[in-house]
Amino acid sequence: MQVPIFPLGTVLFPGGPLPLRIFEPRYLDMISDCLKNDRQFGVLLIRDGGETGLSTTCEVGTLAKITDWYQGSDGLLGVTAVGGQRFRLLANERQADGLNIGKIEILEESDPIPLPAEYESIAHILSGVLDDLGRLYEDLPRRLEDASWVSYRFVEILPVSVEQKQQCLETADPLQRLQLVSEVLDSVRISAAT
Repeated sequence: MQVPIFPLGTVLFPGGPLPLRIFEPRYLDMISDCLKNDRQFGVLLIRDGGETGLSTTCEVGTLAKITDWYQGSDGLLGVTAVGGQRFRLLANERQADGLNIGKIEILEESDPIPLPAEYESIAHILSGVLDDLGRLYEDLPRRLEDASWVSYRFVEILPVSVEQKQQCLETADPLQRLQLVSEVLDSVRISAAT
């Protein structure tokens, strides 16, 4: 399978929202093609380099499907996409216009796991936080009983490094991701108490 690749300084998780402001011609063309042909593009975290120009990326990323777009008052194209399946980049080819086309393999997700009772408080906290995050999260279907969904949503909003977020994206086990969330929340509680 081949998809256009959008290297970013952020990690996109399955089911998560991705707001973008597009100004580079190669990505304007990519977005136009994706909209016309109902195609997805791949989002990969930048390892070295920047969002403009040359960069190297991580190998595991997430497919993105455009759900909304608008022309901003500044003339830039605004796009909202939602994360789909995780993938591994197998090969990458840079086109003449600078757009990267990646050959990818889809990474299988584990079967849905009900949220264990020990993490129900995390789901309760998450529900309240999502209510406060506004428009970007208001239309996302909520699956607070699904361990994978809860772990992805919490990791994407936690103030942890992009390297930790990438590690969570690469982790197939939602219970390992929930453990990280629990550890981060515990450290925040300890910091607040001292």
